Amino acid sequence: MRLLWTIIWSFLLSSMVTYVVSSMQGGSFTWSAVIASTVAFVLAVVALGEGALKEEAE
Repeated sequence: MRLLWTIIWSFLLSSMVTYVVSSMQGGSFTWSAVIASTVAFVLAVVALGEGALKEEAE
């Protein structure tokens, strides 16, 4: 369930960032940029959450 919410929030935030940046640059909104940033963000969050920042059980 955590992964599902991570994907949903990553998609929403990536959509917002892509829209704002493309509007500021005078470009057009592209879904490929949204998908690419969503995948990158999900991979980073999963790598940090499951690997690098995981607490050791005592």
